Amino acid sequence: MSKQSSGPWWKFPYAWMVVAGPAVVVVASFVTLYLAITRPDPVVDADYYRKGSQINQTLSEHPSSVAPAQSARNHAATGAIPAKAPSP
Repeated sequence: MSKQSSGPWWKFPYAWMVVAGPAVVVVASFVTLYLAITRPDPVVDADYYRKGSQINQTLSEHPSSVAPAQSARNHAATGAIPAKAPSP
């Protein structure tokens, strides 16, 4: 029986494959954290609440624009106008 001598762990390529995956993920997470801190998202609109309320009023005036998906698909395929959606 021949006895093989095992060398240090860093001389085995499989050890580097096991270590490289998590190491890349850790580095990528720090890069992502840096980007998130240095480039914050801007506020889209300072008056978003009023504009959102106006959109809701517009949608309630035109109930066919919020028709259920199945009716809307049928309307697109056949040209028939969908039935009026019930008011909440």
